[in-house]
Amino acid sequence: MRKIALLASGSGSNVQNIAEYFRDHTGVEIALVLTNNRHAGVIDRCKALGLPLIYASPAGLGQKGWLLSLLQGLDVDFVVLAGWLKMIPQEVVKAYPNALVNIHPALLPDFGGHGMYGMKVHEAVKKSGALHTGISIHWVDELYDNGALIEQHRVNLSPEDQPEDIALKVHQLEYVHYPKAIERLLGV
Repeated sequence: MRKIALLASGSGSNVQNIAEYFRDHTGVEIALVLTNNRHAGVIDRCKALGLPLIYASPAGLGQKGWLLSLLQGLDVDFVVLAGWLKMIPQEVVKAYPNALVNIHPALLPDFGGHGMYGMKVHEAVKKSGALHTGISIHWVDELYDNGALIEQHRVNLSPEDQPEDIALKVHQLEYVHYPKAIERLLGV
């Protein structure tokens, strides 16, 4: 049984999608959903799905070793970022080599880095006039959106697409590909 932790700062649509994908999977258990936003939509989604949820206060997250102790205390062996907006502490990155994954709503290295998340990414894609965008699933390292790419998936854009349209197209890619990538990476 592989125990995974899902980390989310926002609405939690990817958390819900991943949880539903693995609901009846005999080889995967969601040991924890962690949020750093006490008003995040992921909280209501976790309650509705019966997922174990912990809120991490800024004080908790700022404590050296807190996150690593939490993950190790729950025997988590794979960490999935699903809209997590905080930097992962270096000790967690080192403790989870090839077991700490993120999804970014664009084709990295374009439109990535600190502060590039959610609608900010889709607005930048629109402004650039790009003819396509997509998702990047990558390993997490000590920098934002910098880890080695695992896979990318793209979708075509039209000049009429607005940032909200781009977001919808990207979310559809996320929902199809992220759970399957996690399953492959877990080897279950």
